[in-house]
Amino acid sequence: MKKKLPIGIDSFREIRESNKYYVDKTLLIKDFIENDDKVTLITRPRRFGKTLNMTMLREFFDITTDSKAIFEGLTIMNTEYSVFINSRPVIYFTFKDCKDSSADMLMRKIGGVILKEYRKYYYILKGNVDETDFNFLKFFKYCEKLLNEDFDIYTLESSIELLEEVLFEYYRIRPILLIDEYDQPIMSSVEYGYYEKYKTFFSGFYGAALKGQDSLHQAMLTGIQRIVKESIFSQLNSIRVYTVIDEKYSGYFGLKEDETRKLLEYCDLELSEQVKLRYDGYLFHKKEMYNPWSVLNYADTGELRNYWINTSTNYLIRKSINEANDIFHEDFGRLIADGVATVSANLGCSFIELEHSSTLWGLLINSGYITVLDGTDEIYTKIRIPNGEVKSEFMEIIAERTNVRSQDLHEMFRYLLSKDLDNFMRVYRGLVISCTSHFDARENAYHMLFLGMCISLNGLYRISSNIEAGYGRSDIRLESFSDERPHIVIEFKQGEDIEQLKADALKQILEKKYCDGLTGEALCIGIAHDKKRCSLAHMLLNCG
Repeated sequence: MKKKLPIGIDSFREIRESNKYYVDKTLLIKDFIENDDKVTLITRPRRFGKTLNMTMLREFFDITTDSKAIFEGLTIMNTEYSVFINSRPVIYFTFKDCKDSSADMLMRKIGGVILKEYRKYYYILKGNVDETDFNFLKFFKYCEKLLNEDFDIYTLESSIELLEEVLFEYYRIRPILLIDEYDQPIMSSVEYGYYEKYKTFFSGFYGAALKGQDSLHQAMLTGIQRIVKESIFSQLNSIRVYTVIDEKYSGYFGLKEDETRKLLEYCDLELSEQVKLRYDGYLFHKKEMYNPWSVLNYADTGELRNYWINTSTNYLIRKSINEANDIFHEDFGRLIADGVATVSANLGCSFIELEHSSTLWGLLINSGYITVLDGTDEIYTKIRIPNGEVKSEFMEIIAERTNVRSQDLHEMFRYLLSKDLDNFMRVYRGLVISCTSHFDARENAYHMLFLGMCISLNGLYRISSNIEAGYGRSDIRLESFSDERPHIVIEFKQGEDIEQLKADALKQILEKKYCDGLTGEALCIGIAHDKKRCSLAHMLLNCG
């Protein structure tokens, strides 16, 4: 009987004990030991296996349990590092559910997570230690405070540090600290407007747990963003950060192509070009990676749908793009038009701490919305949108920014590609009316608006904007990858006499030969705008 897929299960022990399908990532343990970093921070997009890997580390090292059975047959057990199984006390927290509109409730949720780990060791230490010893006495008092939700900020700030000291004192072995989704509480505080008030708490909370701790052996944190030393980790010098552009740990989060193919074949599916276009496209230090959440769901249902984009509201992403400056949107326009762009991307600083277009690109890279092709130098990075799923998410963001429904955008392009220009214009006119208040009534504004909408055509068309063709530069040129669809060339004009201007726009396309180099049908469209009014002229050419 075939193994079931672990959809929605991120507990390593549960997957192994229930004999679910598991992609072996256990050599992460070997690298963690060999690298010997005091504090490791790994940033990866959501749903890329961070929690599963952290629970794997917990189960491997945890001195309070016997994990040999669940690691049987896995790669780590064939290495010299197998002797380290169940050899250290482990402190494990996952803050993935620590989010709330209320700062007080967020603190209570953090306290609840900490209490869970305190309770684990409460039952081990109770009756086996001198409870009058200062640290043990303090530990039991903290347990009572956390249980009764009668704690203050100081109790939370010092809680992890105290647990490290208590475990070292009891076992005489330095513990390992694992914090999964460390940045979720920080992101929640940003979303709901209390980050500045609690920034000092976060700094004290993580700083006490990680800074110069003689009681701590190693720590690993995972999250989406890198929060730099200047704020949350202001006094921490020992942290090593590994982002999607770093080689170390690059193969452990996400699915490599051979892992994806093997999984799909196990489920009687193939790794087709359609699957690649939708779920592939990530490069983690030049390693081609697939989105594991989407691949698992596709393997389970056999339906090519967008799975990853529905797993989070991504408040900060949407808000930041909507409020970004002109420099960002110019680069974003080039990314849509050309499929790739070279931008200034800062992965060494968080957008939370420095609102700048370079840190926004860094946020998009770390969050999985953009993938890095290569760094051209220390400042500029070549990027692309990884796949069809993410393009659909950008489509939603653009629809939100322009105050239109994404369904209307899809409908508009369906009419355009089928050459039904009456219905195309009906929908387009409605979109222009709905978003006029969001854009200046200038020719370039309509050009950029339409270009943003074109992101949904990536994969069907080569999208060009202001590119030389014939004797000039066409506003937008959509070169079809299939003979079944027409090429499309669009020129925009703005002014009061829209009837004359639409004719002038079409004439410009023809006279300046913007269709040069195309073969097959080319739909030439001149669109004129006057604030909320717009009209078009068109001609269908046979090129080549």
